[in-house]
Amino acid sequence: MANGKIMMLHSLQARRLLGAAFFWLLVGLPGLSAHGAAVPDKLVGIHSSRVMSQSFPWVAQEAGLFKKYNIDFNLVFISSSNIVTAALLGGDAEMTVTGGIGNVAAYVRGSTDVVFTGGVKNTMTQTLVAGGNIKKPEDLKGKKIAVSRIGGNSHYFTIQALRRYNMEANRDYGFIQTGGDPETLAALMSGAIEVANLTPPTDAQAIAKGYHYVIYGPDLKIPYSATAFVTKRSVIAKRPQVIGNFMRAMAEASKVVHSDREFYYKVLGKYLRIQDRSVLDSAYNAEIKVLEPRLTIKLESLQAILDELAPTDGRAKNIKPQDMVDSRYLTEMEKSGFMDQLWGKK
Repeated sequence: MANGKIMMLHSLQARRLLGAAFFWLLVGLPGLSAHGAAVPDKLVGIHSSRVMSQSFPWVAQEAGLFKKYNIDFNLVFISSSNIVTAALLGGDAEMTVTGGIGNVAAYVRGSTDVVFTGGVKNTMTQTLVAGGNIKKPEDLKGKKIAVSRIGGNSHYFTIQALRRYNMEANRDYGFIQTGGDPETLAALMSGAIEVANLTPPTDAQAIAKGYHYVIYGPDLKIPYSATAFVTKRSVIAKRPQVIGNFMRAMAEASKVVHSDREFYYKVLGKYLRIQDRSVLDSAYNAEIKVLEPRLTIKLESLQAILDELAPTDGRAKNIKPQDMVDSRYLTEMEKSGFMDQLWGKK
């Protein structure tokens, strides 16, 4: 009888010791919570504009895609591609969703750790919007055109678009820097500016308020890396699986954007505070035509930026666009059949 009690006591102690060991094993294992669930991988991202083409992380958040891929993603807004790139290089973020100019310029200057992993938009869709008697490009002579940032997408688009009408910056027109699309729209509506460079859906908001297009950018089809996913090679080397999961989440977000308009409108309504159905329809119908379903990054869109930089920095002439791209995740998603599962066979 005594022996039986001793054996039961030893058995109980053993179970307690095993339970304690199991608890500390769970606590000590990286990537596991105390409940045995995988701890989400933290990832900090930055975007540079509150526009449709940079909305994929919003969609992923609202659709539960980051949770699906076990990512705790924190998206920060900084209204400048150049500052976004500086923050990335400084280690303040590990992924960016932004225009290509700041990243390409940094690469040209020697920061070759910067790398493009996918594209959202390889064509510029900005527009020039005005009111009153400013109705055609020639009416812009002598005017100040409001852009988000000097050196950014809106600035580049204006220069390229007006060159088609034999007009040059600082000779025929000038610029006013506002800081972003919402700020530009507010300045236009207040009468502080006469001409605004706007991107969907902000341009549609201006049209709904009675303004009109002076130049409708989508018709020009100007190649440019307008929105892309950019990280660092060193980040990929340290966290290949996390970046891969992020890219899969973005691929699924792209599918949502292209196939579930109603859900997407709800996301835009939440983050951009736009509820007007006509505005959303107008913006969506224009923008969806140039958003890349499979996150393709087109080399000609990067070459356009290199060509822009070459006159002032000769080093740009020696760089090939493919030097700045790491397509491993896009290739893996194609070869594994992941993209075909989303979109169907090609």
